[in-house]
Amino acid sequence: MVGDWISINSADGKTFKAYVSAPPVPTASAVVVIQEIFGVNPWLRSVADWLANEGYLAIAPDLFHRQEPNVQLTDKSEADWQKAFELYKGFDEDKGVEDLKSTIAAAATLPQCNGKVGSLGFCLGGKLAYLLSARSNSNCNVSFYGVGIEQNLSEPVRKPLLMHIAEKDAHVPPEAQAAIHQTLDRNELVSIRVYEGAGHAFGRPGSQHYDEKLAELARLRSLEFLEQHLVSEVGAAH
Repeated sequence: MVGDWISINSADGKTFKAYVSAPPVPTASAVVVIQEIFGVNPWLRSVADWLANEGYLAIAPDLFHRQEPNVQLTDKSEADWQKAFELYKGFDEDKGVEDLKSTIAAAATLPQCNGKVGSLGFCLGGKLAYLLSARSNSNCNVSFYGVGIEQNLSEPVRKPLLMHIAEKDAHVPPEAQAAIHQTLDRNELVSIRVYEGAGHAFGRPGSQHYDEKLAELARLRSLEFLEQHLVSEVGAAH
């Protein structure tokens, strides 16, 4: 499957690109796919294609556009790692959330979209998916091993949120995981799934901690969650 690129206008007058992968159906719910620190690279686009195959209109915006448009890195070279971390350090999180809110608004206006829009993000994108659950009108959000969420736990979750947490995530230490549980376990909008023995990026093929079995489990749980909040509720409304 090969998607298309569209242009989206930000709230502060910038323009950025987003990769769109469309399902073979007349109308569908949309999912904003949120990048890791490696940009909208072939793997992230493959996630969008996977969601399209599952019946969703998938949109992956270029969130590093303010620093360098069209960044596509991997974790296979030291140079790419260094550049990825430089971009991460220079990333304006608040503006990133605003760009994601612009993406949600743009997705909702696409002819194929039925008006329902969720998000699904990894690592940096997992943190941003959490922030969307607090700051946006998204219908639901999925966070894969989000880094730094403990820094924003004072922001109340207002939209359904599924969190995939790797028990042995070196970037989300035990104290951070404890704070997340303490704050969110009782929130009816939040579902937290912990993957025992899993390391960071266990869901990405080729990563150091990739675990095929756990990755598939997380994908299935994500699809069930998206079905519940983006598809079943649409059917119930008609």
